[in-house]
Amino acid sequence: MLIGKYFQVIWYAILAVMSVSSFYVSANTLEGIRVWPSPDETRIVIDLNSEANYSYFTLSSPYRLVVDLKNTNLKAKLPLTVSDSKVLSKIRKSSSPSKGTTRLVFELKHSVKAEVFKLAPTPGGQYGHRLVMDLPHSSSSVSKPTQSKPVKPSQPIINSNSNHIIGNGEIIIAIDAGHGGEDPGSIGPTRKYEKHATLAISKKVVAQINAQPGMRAIMTRSGDYFVNLNKRTDIARKNKSHLLVSIHADSFRSPQPRGGSVFVLNTRRANTEIGRWVEKHEKQSELLGGAGDVLAKNSNDRNVSQTLLDLQFSHSQKEGYKLATNVLSEMGKVIKLHKKDPVNASLAVLKSPDIPSILIETGFISNPTEEKQLFQRGHQDKIARAISKAIVSYLNANPPQGTLLAAQGQQKKHKVRSGESLSVIAKKYGTTATKLKSVNNLKSTSLAVGQVLIIPTNKPVYIAPKTTTSKAASSNTKQARTIITHKVRSGEYLGKIASRYKVSTSSIRSLNRLKSDTLFVGQKLKVSIVAPVKKHTVKRGEFLGKIATKYGVSVSSLRKANKLRSDELAIGQVLIIPTS
Repeated sequence: MLIGKYFQVIWYAILAVMSVSSFYVSANTLEGIRVWPSPDETRIVIDLNSEANYSYFTLSSPYRLVVDLKNTNLKAKLPLTVSDSKVLSKIRKSSSPSKGTTRLVFELKHSVKAEVFKLAPTPGGQYGHRLVMDLPHSSSSVSKPTQSKPVKPSQPIINSNSNHIIGNGEIIIAIDAGHGGEDPGSIGPTRKYEKHATLAISKKVVAQINAQPGMRAIMTRSGDYFVNLNKRTDIARKNKSHLLVSIHADSFRSPQPRGGSVFVLNTRRANTEIGRWVEKHEKQSELLGGAGDVLAKNSNDRNVSQTLLDLQFSHSQKEGYKLATNVLSEMGKVIKLHKKDPVNASLAVLKSPDIPSILIETGFISNPTEEKQLFQRGHQDKIARAISKAIVSYLNANPPQGTLLAAQGQQKKHKVRSGESLSVIAKKYGTTATKLKSVNNLKSTSLAVGQVLIIPTNKPVYIAPKTTTSKAASSNTKQARTIITHKVRSGEYLGKIASRYKVSTSSIRSLNRLKSDTLFVGQKLKVSIVAPVKKHTVKRGEFLGKIATKYGVSVSSLRKANKLRSDELAIGQVLIIPTS
């Protein structure tokens, strides 16, 4: 009997040990916390090794968001100070309300309504279970939607010879760098992220488009942060964009596929989107202008709405296909193409019925060779130049109504006669032989009788970025540099920081006298970067001397920097301001 009780006690002890051990085996682990500030909100991502069991509440005086993770062990290092968020200042651990619960406190700068939700592991395995908190930067944006501010119309362009207004509207192109922040996109064989390549190429495209007179590019994201897919088209619409160009890098389960592609919205997705827009009467005014406003208030005729949206969507699809064909033509000159014709696809970023949209795959990041190329500055420049040239070419051929390009009329043509030379024709039409060669893609000045030439007008053509190809050339155009201070954030390493500022890791090591590549959060690094290029758009009444005085430079340096042959300026002309 005593022996029986003895074994019973031992058995209960074993069960107790087993239950305790099973608790620790099944307990969740908080492996890391990542913070992604964007212009409108700050996203916090908590990485866990299993699905989160959580609850949360808010406190005031001071403002805090408190999250309790039940049955969770803390592995991440806390506290974490956040310096670049408009709403979040610090993340710390607090005393547990119950055994096995990890309590996190997010110190806030003002009251916000947090959106908290779980994310399942990604199919590719790059991320496991996550708990996400989105903190809007504006407390007022929680209770009511913010109304977008319309883009101010461009200043009228005036003909310097006649002093008459010939046009006014700027062409706006929205450039969408795919993925960002929490969403890395595809990951290459050497663990390089698609989101970094797309942002680098997009910034180059924006810079090159902004060099074109009468055109302006905006970005749906300008840094490494997450932007909702639906919000990307909203950003384009609120900025009155005429085009939306989304830039990505492709991926496949095997490393063999390679080359670029361009996607456009397929008809089935278009029909679905039309039906969805018709249901939302409050959106019709935004999409259809005056007619939509009348329909939204006075008409219940679904067929009329459907027809108008159908016409608009058909126009956007047709124009998107034209643009896609142009991009493929230019990209095919500098990189291998995976698909030689535009591909129809059902993609969220292409769904806007009022903005012609395309999605460009710049190559396969899953291919080792193309992964390497996508992160080389020279290769990025080639792709960006091809995309920019295609956009400008498309807009020259299809100028949107109300813009400078549309106001400048149709191109003139000239049929070459016997005895005519390029310089004679140029003089006849008040242009230059160089412009004639550029517009007609002539490799020499030789002409054939009967050859038809396009005569350049004041309409802007693509301005190719200047590059130096030799040591001698680069020594003559030394770039001014400036030293900035970078504060290391969580998740950053030396290579990532160097890539962000387009410098070498060795230059950062040398400037900061680093003995190793190990960095710590909050560490301050000196980085020598190329000084930003200043630009000036010529306004009415301005002349070269006045602009030179404004920026503290000489007239001769302005002439040299912009390769001006005379001191005559056109309203709207963009000048580069020399750094010295």
